[in-house]
Amino acid sequence: MATTNLKGNLVTLAGSEINVGDNAPSVKVVAKDLSEISVGGASDKAQVIVIVPSLDTAVCAQETRTFNTKAAAIPNATVTVVSMDLPFAMGRFCTTEGIENLQVGSDFRERAVANAYGVLIVDGPLKGLSARAIFVVNKSGKVVYKEICPEITEEPNYEAALCALKESATPEHKCGCGAK
Repeated sequence: MATTNLKGNLVTLAGSEINVGDNAPSVKVVAKDLSEISVGGASDKAQVIVIVPSLDTAVCAQETRTFNTKAAAIPNATVTVVSMDLPFAMGRFCTTEGIENLQVGSDFRERAVANAYGVLIVDGPLKGLSARAIFVVNKSGKVVYKEICPEITEEPNYEAALCALKESATPEHKCGCGAK
């Protein structure tokens, strides 16, 4: 089983382990308007799936604001932030924070993303939430970048994730991360 840390304490993750080169599972989450949206799988755009424990924490909020700003400038790409937060709370967060360049999806109904991508926390104080992770998926549905943050309370490697997204979304862009 995969693991990560919460304030230095080891926590166990459950679900299917997805790695670079694997097909990204296509799963449904609940949008802020209660409709269903799909993440993963083949698409007409490259995707970054940003998985966070809850938008109601400072680190998750900052991460979402950062992707809202930086990923918006990347053509042919979509960004979806997934958490276990209720859709209503996600909508309120987006309105309050001015989040307009990405979509948010709640995994509260089925925990489909958490299980399909292997990031469901099964012990410790955050049991039942998702670990902090990023998956970049190219247009053909392959995972080209994966990061499960080694410490849940710390932000991800934005530069590496955005490089992989740029290389997947814009074939002529080469920043050296090796994404295809």
